[in-house]
Amino acid sequence: MAAPMELSCWGGDWGLPSLHPESLTVMAYAKFSGAPLTVNTINNSWRAPKGDVPVLISEDIVISQPAKILNFLRKQKYNADYELSAKQGADTLAYIALLEEKLLPALASTGKYFIMLHTFWVEAENYCSVTKPWFASRIPFPLSLYLPARMSREALNRILLTRGGPPLYSLTEVEAQIYRDAKECLNLLSKRLGTSQFFFGDTPTTLDAFVFGFLAPIYKVCFPRVQLQEHLKQLPNLCRFCDNILTCYFRLTVSGHSPAGQDTADANLQKLTQLVNKESNLIEKMDDNLRKSPQHPPRKLTTLKLAAGGEESSPLNRLSP
Repeated sequence: MAAPMELSCWGGDWGLPSLHPESLTVMAYAKFSGAPLTVNTINNSWRAPKGDVPVLISEDIVISQPAKILNFLRKQKYNADYELSAKQGADTLAYIALLEEKLLPALASTGKYFIMLHTFWVEAENYCSVTKPWFASRIPFPLSLYLPARMSREALNRILLTRGGPPLYSLTEVEAQIYRDAKECLNLLSKRLGTSQFFFGDTPTTLDAFVFGFLAPIYKVCFPRVQLQEHLKQLPNLCRFCDNILTCYFRLTVSGHSPAGQDTADANLQKLTQLVNKESNLIEKMDDNLRKSPQHPPRKLTTLKLAAGGEESSPLNRLSP
């Protein structure tokens, strides 16, 4: 009997089983290959065994990173590519490299993607209206008050550090190049898919899992600024590709929930946005007041003597935040 396999990954919303591209990739491949994974949704990645998601656990084996997880599943005889020819296998590697270079250029050590970083964390309207309240609602207090802002700053710094060299000097120039590359990649994927259900015919493979994982969040999340989403929706075969996988393999409707459910979700998100912004503003005001208030040196505590034969107690140290 095969050992049980458990996948830890970020949770989902907007009709997606997960908002995390790498988690979606592994979940889709497991569906395609028939791998019996038990999905464990976690909202704090530091709770994962290796501090990141997705993570696959099978007995005493712990594996992270999608490529390594997929290789492990293949060794367990869950292979979605067994019918591919050598040429199709080479094409798979080439298109995955295209995704990583043009659509979602990866930082190899972190698995983060520039277009996802920018769309979720740098674009101001998207961050304030969607990303910040969504993540804040899933991170325990008081971390929820400052972690999203820190993640946003780190995303911006990472983009500028990695992409902000000659001839791209400003954030505006970097953003323009990121979106040009992403749109070019979408066009190439649309042309390759054509009228087929999947990229290599009627059966989904590794390439389909990667493309779905990368495209589905851009396609489904309700952002106020939707530059890349609008371009994606002009390519109906890619949209149909995502919808078919959600419907056939994840048993989700195209919308993900009923219209009434969508209205409720939108209303709850709006209330949550207002609450998180209010709390963040309050914390900022408290910080300003503390900085402006007169600072007094800490009072020295009188040294106390212990009973006979004891030692003197040392002054209490001031705790740093």
